[in-house]
Amino acid sequence: MSEIASLHERQPGRFVIGTRGSPLALAQAHEFAERLAGAHGWAKAELPLDIIRTTGDAIRDRPLSEAGGKGLFTKEIDQAQLLGRVDYAIHSAKDLPTTLPDGLVIAGYLPREDVRDALIARGAAGIADLRQGAIVGSASLRRQAILKRARPDLEIVLLRGNVGSRLEKVAAGTIDATLLALAGLKRLGLADKASGILAIEDCLPAVGQGAIAVVTRSEDPVATEALAPILCRETGIALAAERAFLGELDGSCRTPIAGHATVAGERFHLRGLLLAPDGSAAVEDSISGPVAEAAALGAELGRSLRRRAPAGIYS
Repeated sequence: MSEIASLHERQPGRFVIGTRGSPLALAQAHEFAERLAGAHGWAKAELPLDIIRTTGDAIRDRPLSEAGGKGLFTKEIDQAQLLGRVDYAIHSAKDLPTTLPDGLVIAGYLPREDVRDALIARGAAGIADLRQGAIVGSASLRRQAILKRARPDLEIVLLRGNVGSRLEKVAAGTIDATLLALAGLKRLGLADKASGILAIEDCLPAVGQGAIAVVTRSEDPVATEALAPILCRETGIALAAERAFLGELDGSCRTPIAGHATVAGERFHLRGLLLAPDGSAAVEDSISGPVAEAAALGAELGRSLRRRAPAGIYS
């Protein structure tokens, strides 16, 4: 505790940001640093990055669901934060496990980017345009199941790696197509690489897609208070509903789950989808209500879908 306490005596504006080292993770960390520095009039040098390699970054040869799930992208950063090495941890919200380690909390989210998925393919603007038996690469069980549900003829193969390497696989003809989050492409200045943008109605996003989460220590009021000018209320409400929904299902990457919430004034709307891994069965529903009940109603929708899950979804 003495190490953490000493951090609370630091000069105002001096915070260390923990992040993964992928180009997208760095783009997100820089966006956070620029917003925070701009809000307080700090020099960007007062917000240095600590780049931390995670277990998830090292695994490229198998699905993360077989290696432990979402926490593989956060564990080492969590440890650094709990030891006082970093003050803020910046994560893609969809990579966060449903439960964080004791002592850490999601302090909030930056304004959300476009939540839709982008198709990367040669000569195809939509899933229906892909050739018969096309090879599509993806590491996401959600995307795999949605693709199989729409086009059982497609050959789905595992595709890991950063955004650039996935784009290269399509460009080289190793695979015919892949799906990527449009938010990530936009943050990397690569939105023009998308051959088509999939409608939310056809490809419901992952929980948290497009949102950047800011994690702090629960007992670090200095770091937490500094975030107030840059956090997005509407994104926080939407993510409260989505993460509560996910928490009632299976947030460990072993089950294909999609969920997306929107906020309009003091009301929210959440749509959720639970699929069999092979796309052969699915259950889908939505719920709406006051924003004050977003988490409670999100959890209610999750319990409802779990009760109605067709055989084969949970093995």
